[in-house]
Amino acid sequence: MFYQLGTAQTAKALVKKEVLKNENYFQISARAGYDNPFYSNDTPYIDYNGGLEVGMSIDYYWKWFGIGADVDYISNTPESTYPTQGLIDGNRIPLTTFDLSEKGIKRFFYGIGPDFKQQSKNGKWVYELNTRVGLSSIKGGRTELRETTTAIAPLGQLLNFHAGYDAKNVVTGKAQVRVNYFFNEYIGVHAGAYYMRHFNVSELTDPSLGISSSYYPFTTGTNTVGQTIASLNPKNGPVVRMEPDKGDISSLGVFAGLSLKLASNKKEKTCNDCPAYALAVTARDKYTKEVLPDTDVVLKNIKGEVVQSGKTNNFGVVVFNEIKPDNYTIEGMLYNTKMESSTTVTNEFKAKETLQKVILYTDLNFILKGKVVVCNSAQPLANVSVKLKNLLIAEQKNTVTNDNGEFIFNVAKNSMYEVYGKKDSYFSQTETIATKEYDRNTTLFVKLEVCMEEADCGKAIGLKNILYDLDKFEIKEEAKKELNRLVQFMLDNPSLKVEVLSHTDSRSSNEYNLTLSQNRANAAVDYVVSQGIARNRISGKGYGETQLLNKCADGVSCSEAQHQLNRRTEMKVICN
Repeated sequence: MFYQLGTAQTAKALVKKEVLKNENYFQISARAGYDNPFYSNDTPYIDYNGGLEVGMSIDYYWKWFGIGADVDYISNTPESTYPTQGLIDGNRIPLTTFDLSEKGIKRFFYGIGPDFKQQSKNGKWVYELNTRVGLSSIKGGRTELRETTTAIAPLGQLLNFHAGYDAKNVVTGKAQVRVNYFFNEYIGVHAGAYYMRHFNVSELTDPSLGISSSYYPFTTGTNTVGQTIASLNPKNGPVVRMEPDKGDISSLGVFAGLSLKLASNKKEKTCNDCPAYALAVTARDKYTKEVLPDTDVVLKNIKGEVVQSGKTNNFGVVVFNEIKPDNYTIEGMLYNTKMESSTTVTNEFKAKETLQKVILYTDLNFILKGKVVVCNSAQPLANVSVKLKNLLIAEQKNTVTNDNGEFIFNVAKNSMYEVYGKKDSYFSQTETIATKEYDRNTTLFVKLEVCMEEADCGKAIGLKNILYDLDKFEIKEEAKKELNRLVQFMLDNPSLKVEVLSHTDSRSSNEYNLTLSQNRANAAVDYVVSQGIARNRISGKGYGETQLLNKCADGVSCSEAQHQLNRRTEMKVICN
């Protein structure tokens, strides 16, 4: 076939270039977050508040495994929780003035360790587990509370004290999880959490006081007015720890930041005579054998990753150029229906040739390809809400026409459907489709055109098939279908009011025809009201033979068909 020749020639004319996938890359991440610390020292009246964490990671990945290095700066603040409200000394003297000093703690960590990652098929989401072992320096945290009311000493009596830290080369472990989202091949954002632990951190001994920590015991109670008070216990004196202790410091933190890949996931290697490979995929219906344009086709590798994608042309063919011979799966989708896939194996590909494959549409349902136009014209109507109603079971589908007025539905065999459109101030014809009239072995696409007429103020629009028995005005079953179309129009446009117009031919007297047409108009109005439309939204008027559409007036000889043209029912929108 000519399209096969064309694709083969295209493959031979390809630029001699081989694209190699490279999953090895550097990644740099900068972050900022919040750190919540846990100190295991013997300081019952000192807590440690959370604070700022900033850091940077450098990682190198080989597919799912990598190695990385972290640098972190963490700032925490000690807080004395020793009571200063309602405090009295051993002589029952209230202590009301104090001197408090709380120095922040700075931690600096650097470490290395293995990385593990998993990424989504499109590569935008990357999930990481980073583990690190390294060294830290921890400095600060001196906390000192003195009472200055009694001035027992030049600096006041020491109530609560910790000398803090100045530790270097502290062995530290860290584990963190990180979720990245990449906007493109290079730049992304991330968020994550970590756990860090510093082992055997040594406290300081204050050189002037000669102690590491101290606090003055107290007892609590209530005074005569019921207030809580704390009384110093001078008999036992302060609890003093002369020698510094060693303990672990740990913390939990959360963070967010930016990620940057320093190398592309792909690199190009050019050569003078690299072989060119191509794959042509034809989409075809299994039963009718017809080719299928506008089919979405994707080419996936054995990992399920999309290698290339495309849409079939008017001949049902899409060509994938510059592909590497491999075991691929070819998947297709036609109007939201999956097709029977096909596969390739590596040794099927031949250099400078185009491998041919076919994917089949095997669904037994029909595809309804419709178009909405303005009545009595070829003008398409866009943005029409199209309703498909199954008349045999309780099923309804909706879609919207494109700029060309086109719409698509999948319809079952041996079913019957009604199709109509909804658009403000438009009156839609209702079309019926019986799929039992089609053979799936010879037909896939069922074509349909739905026309809609703009319902301008005062413009009469004919209602089809509203026929009455001679001299009668009862609504027949055939007429109800057309009146239901009017009901639907009024439901879709709840603010509009409508008048039903009934006309007769010129036979019989003028008075008789006026009465008959008015009765028929009233009957049509009554039916519409019975379907849930408010009576104040619809009225009816009989015009008898006063508005004939042709020459067939009294005394003029006309055929039955000419008289039939004058016997009609119309509707028009009333605008006040």
